[in-house]
Amino acid sequence: MLRLLQRTPAITPETPDGALVQRAQKGESAAFKALFERHVVGVRRFLRDLLRQGDLADDATQETFARAHAQLAKLTDYDRFKPWVLGIARNVAFEARRVRQHDVLEDDDDSTPTAVIPSPDPERVLLDAELEKHFTEAMGTLSGNRRAALLMRLDHGLAYEEIAAAFGWSIPTVKNEIHRARLKLRAQLLPHLTGERT
Repeated sequence: MLRLLQRTPAITPETPDGALVQRAQKGESAAFKALFERHVVGVRRFLRDLLRQGDLADDATQETFARAHAQLAKLTDYDRFKPWVLGIARNVAFEARRVRQHDVLEDDDDSTPTAVIPSPDPERVLLDAELEKHFTEAMGTLSGNRRAALLMRLDHGLAYEEIAAAFGWSIPTVKNEIHRARLKLRAQLLPHLTGERT
């Protein structure tokens, strides 16, 4: 028993995801808990950006990790836990949007700042808030897959290869979708940045 305990290294912040996945697949609950704690904030933020509703994102986060736990044995590329779990989150988000589609079109109170840090330039604060509103609206016009791919790239820093694995797409498809998303955002935001209105 003592030899068995010595062969199982302690879980630390430096323990790679791949090692945690392998240990969790063998039934070590502390390993999956470590994966959860390491990735829950990013998954929740990703779902919040996709669903645009705080309470819906909380429920979807729980569902994502429940599915990840149930399906963990299927993950064979141990070092790709992050793109894999974001892929699950994407599917959960799309299901949630289908169920409550009319709610997704409205921003909830969480998207409106409740406090503004005092600024010597109130006009700048107002313009920044307006630009943030336009950016949120522009993101909302992207298709679900395109928005998810862009968020994985910009917000979560995933490589094209990781996004391709999460979506089951080719790398050229990922690059094309992200490029088109950026072009659409630029076209919608440019009039607000230049002061023009179309």
